[in-house]
Amino acid sequence: MKLPRLLITMGDVAGIGPEIIAKAWPKLVAFSNPIVIGDVEWMRRGEKLADGSTTVQPIKSLDEAKVSPFQIPCLNPSDAPLDRVPVGKITAEGGKAAYDFLCYAIDATSAGTADAIVTCPLHKEGLHAAGVNFPGHTEILADRVGIKEFGMVLWGDGIAVVHVTLHMALRNVFANITTAAVTEKIRLLDGLLPRLLGRPARIGVAALNPHGSDGGLFGSEEADIISPAVSQGMEERINVSGPWPADTLFVRAHKGEFDGIVAMYHDEGHIAMKLRCGPRCVNITVGLPIIRTSVAHGTAYDIAGKGLADAGSLVAAADVAARLATNRPAAG
Repeated sequence: MKLPRLLITMGDVAGIGPEIIAKAWPKLVAFSNPIVIGDVEWMRRGEKLADGSTTVQPIKSLDEAKVSPFQIPCLNPSDAPLDRVPVGKITAEGGKAAYDFLCYAIDATSAGTADAIVTCPLHKEGLHAAGVNFPGHTEILADRVGIKEFGMVLWGDGIAVVHVTLHMALRNVFANITTAAVTEKIRLLDGLLPRLLGRPARIGVAALNPHGSDGGLFGSEEADIISPAVSQGMEERINVSGPWPADTLFVRAHKGEFDGIVAMYHDEGHIAMKLRCGPRCVNITVGLPIIRTSVAHGTAYDIAGKGLADAGSLVAAADVAARLATNRPAAG
């Protein structure tokens, strides 16, 4: 069977992206046809931090790629000058290049010349230094493909968490949690999980307030906003329940009672999942017309260039992308 073509975007070249690509490469080629979208010279630096057994093949089109365990095809669509970018530092050049790499991969995958995108980390401050006014990968992807209903999912060890609100100050979270937003995330998670599990999913919705508000003592969001969304999901024959206090919901999921969780805000989902899965965590963007997965960590500037980076999350992300690419929902 033909292996899926995955576009691996390098992200911020000053981070650990080049290194983890090189370290992951022998495993990636076992289940996919990966092509790096990034800078050739920085890819060569990353290869030197790995075992040194591969060479980097500069290409100008995807069809030129010759994928093997010993050769990394790399296409650079950016004109950002990267030769003087320091390792482990925020720069406008690094931010612009990361944006260019991602946009090329989105357009190529949307056009059908690739099956999925797997992203290495970029730096949000680098994006802003380059004049790119998006908070991260997820929002760039949604804007470029023109969709409004999307979400970030963390997947690992058989559990998926989708977030109702994402990259925003905590003071803004309450204003952005609506019944429609919670319902949307329930539907998105229910659309994703059967493709990963091979069966219908069991979804739990987290409360926003401590103890699920204890009958209204700590807020009314559970009764007024979240419960109606759960009821709507049940009416649509989705196996969903809640809202459950977040501290007990994650314990119940860990014991096998739930496959998916709808979290209300970024850290409500991220902390629990990263404690559970660590480097096995995968970031999946749901709601897109294309497949995109990502590592679930940042640029790790503090260890960039030192040969210490763990490529486990990249291997896991690529594996999930390949699985989703070969298990697409039937048309219509």
